[in-house]
Amino acid sequence: MTRAVTREQTVDAASMLAFLEPSAAPGDRKHVGIAAYRALTGCHPADADIEDDFGFDRHVLASILAVAAMENGAVAERAGLAPADLVALLLKWFPAACGMTVAPRAGDEHTDDDEVAMVRDLLLANRSSEGDAGRWLAAMIARRSMEPNHLWEDLGLRDRSELTRLLTRHFGPIAVRNTKNMRWKRFFYRMLCEGDGLVMCSTPVCTNCNDFNLCFGDESGESRMAERRRDVTLAALSAGGAAPSASRG
Repeated sequence: MTRAVTREQTVDAASMLAFLEPSAAPGDRKHVGIAAYRALTGCHPADADIEDDFGFDRHVLASILAVAAMENGAVAERAGLAPADLVALLLKWFPAACGMTVAPRAGDEHTDDDEVAMVRDLLLANRSSEGDAGRWLAAMIARRSMEPNHLWEDLGLRDRSELTRLLTRHFGPIAVRNTKNMRWKRFFYRMLCEGDGLVMCSTPVCTNCNDFNLCFGDESGESRMAERRRDVTLAALSAGGAAPSASRG
């Protein structure tokens, strides 16, 4: 089970991460993802208990916030949330980590660009769960879809199967339509094009397309936070020190 985060741990982590501030130097943010996830949940992402739906949703939300914290810019923007929604999410899902929040400031108004809004609205139109979590996730997935890596990586998840579970749980009507196991970003855009009566591809049969791997290529690999953990281990070994224990970020 995920263990609770003490106030002392949370405040220390918040101070180190500057969780909602973009002022930390790039070098200071290199391993921020794992530390942010631990500050939110009390455990390393590799140790997350996702057997039930509540544990899974909590893991997904923490993963998205953690990977957003690894990047330059405000966490709310990188995660796709208005600052007020980020505060509400933390209060509801990570109350022990509320020391990491700040009140929204003047000038923090959140506006999605057209492409993000289109993907978000597509997901909202295909929701299969109730409550704020699905609404927040639609916005977060849409924003992270603009990043360059596989979508599961840019959501901070551990593998593609977690993304499939996420979409099946919260956006079932669109998830069940991906019968060919197309990459999810490409699939979203195919659904948007079809909704507008457009044809996304000039080749009528996917197997004859020169871009087949762009839509259906392998999506396995090392998660971004696992990569950071490996970097820390290799750096410690190259410096002649002991490798960090599994309990450390």
